[in-house]
Amino acid sequence: MSAQKGKDLLVRAGNGSGGFVAVAGLRARQIAFNAETVDVTNADSAGRWRELLAGAGVRRAAISGSGVFRDEASDLRLRQLFFEGLIETFQIVVPSFGTLEGPFQIASLEYRGDHAGEVTFDMSLDSAGALSFTAL
Repeated sequence: MSAQKGKDLLVRAGNGSGGFVAVAGLRARQIAFNAETVDVTNADSAGRWRELLAGAGVRRAAISGSGVFRDEASDLRLRQLFFEGLIETFQIVVPSFGTLEGPFQIASLEYRGDHAGEVTFDMSLDSAGALSFTAL
């Protein structure tokens, strides 16, 4: 994969009726994949090297972003998802790589504003089930 423009990474939230809507004016985005390990090292482990149990740990994805709300509808949708504690399908599109899709819950939603600037927000999403990946 060649170098990509950061602005082309897109986060879309389910709109509640089967479609998706781009999440506001995200200026910065990050995707993190994590997998817990299960240590099964025992007295018989060769050379006392740590051994891990394949496929046994909990896997998760975390998405974070910050930006400026571009319209009332995207702001309303994210607030609704957060305050109602809803789990919604999100899509994360990485150009020339693929699309990650699955259930996420908004773990944090923060607003801030400078005296001489626009209101901005930060949000964090945590995966809430199995995710799918479709390569481009």
